[in-house]
Amino acid sequence: MAPVPSAVVPQTVKVALLLPLTGPSAQIGQPMLDAAQLALFDTAGDQFELLPRDTKGTPAGAAEAARQAIAEGARLILGPLFGAEVAAVRPVAQNAGIDVLAFTNDWTQGGAGTYVMGFVPGDQVNRVAGFARSRGVTRFVALAPRTPYGDAVVSALQATSQRLGGTVTQVERYDPAVPDLSIPAKQVAQGPGAGAGQPQAVLLAEGGPRAQGIASALAANGMAPQQVKLLGTGLWDDTQGVAALGQEPALVGAWYAAPAPQARAEFESKFERTYGRKPPRIATLSYDATAIAAVLARTNGPAAPFDRMAMTNPSGFEGIDGLFRLTPTGLVERGLAVLEVTPNGARVVDPAPPNFDVLGQ
Repeated sequence: MAPVPSAVVPQTVKVALLLPLTGPSAQIGQPMLDAAQLALFDTAGDQFELLPRDTKGTPAGAAEAARQAIAEGARLILGPLFGAEVAAVRPVAQNAGIDVLAFTNDWTQGGAGTYVMGFVPGDQVNRVAGFARSRGVTRFVALAPRTPYGDAVVSALQATSQRLGGTVTQVERYDPAVPDLSIPAKQVAQGPGAGAGQPQAVLLAEGGPRAQGIASALAANGMAPQQVKLLGTGLWDDTQGVAALGQEPALVGAWYAAPAPQARAEFESKFERTYGRKPPRIATLSYDATAIAAVLARTNGPAAPFDRMAMTNPSGFEGIDGLFRLTPTGLVERGLAVLEVTPNGARVVDPAPPNFDVLGQ
């Protein structure tokens, strides 16, 4: 009598989630873990296992957490949160031949199997400047601190304006520690674009009170918001922050690019119902990364759940923060909406694209 073949035991796909669960950043790490648990409930099958590990918010802690998770069979790493942690995890992951979906917004960490899920300025500037160009703006000014972030904003604006037939007529940089922002604002108002060639839009690489201060100073120096459109970056993409920005008259009517707010509002409401508190803005990154991993594991099966071709599918994925796709460069390209600052918050003036074919037009 032939032996009865033994049943095939389903293989569990394990994924590491590296977050600061202790230490000074635990107040961010814990709700990001909670968001991942929501994604598990919504999207994961029985053969998917999340391995949360504490980075302690340090590079050494992150590297050790990655090594532990890989030793336990992790096939993909979600996180960590900070750029220095990602730098420490990258060689560990590369040696093991697995990819990383990092939550940092440090775009320099992308590449070689590490994907930067955080919100980076390039997409935001391209989107809002492109929208402004479609509304007739051809003369732009960049007002940015002398920081890597400021460098990225200026570079993106110059590239986008050149591609679309516009001109950056002035770039005004300033010390990020300068307390009086009226000085760089005055330089712009009295700059080479003043008079007949006055700029039609000024891009501010600041958020919060500093954006309010710059806008107020520009208006005080003759740049009325009725004549010069103010543009912002994702630093404005915070519900409370946008409400505060709208209290500055010079910022009312300003545009910025960000993920469409509706899905995030629904996520935040569900999170609050479940956990009794509001999530931090970046909790959506943890939800979306976990959901990607769970869907790929279910779709591709345990043999090769995180194949690079599947990870970088040009059609992308639909997440809480809207349409996005992982690119071979390691950056995440996002389909963003354009929003306008009002005294009562933000309103969408140009919806996020439904697919990347539309975005590429």
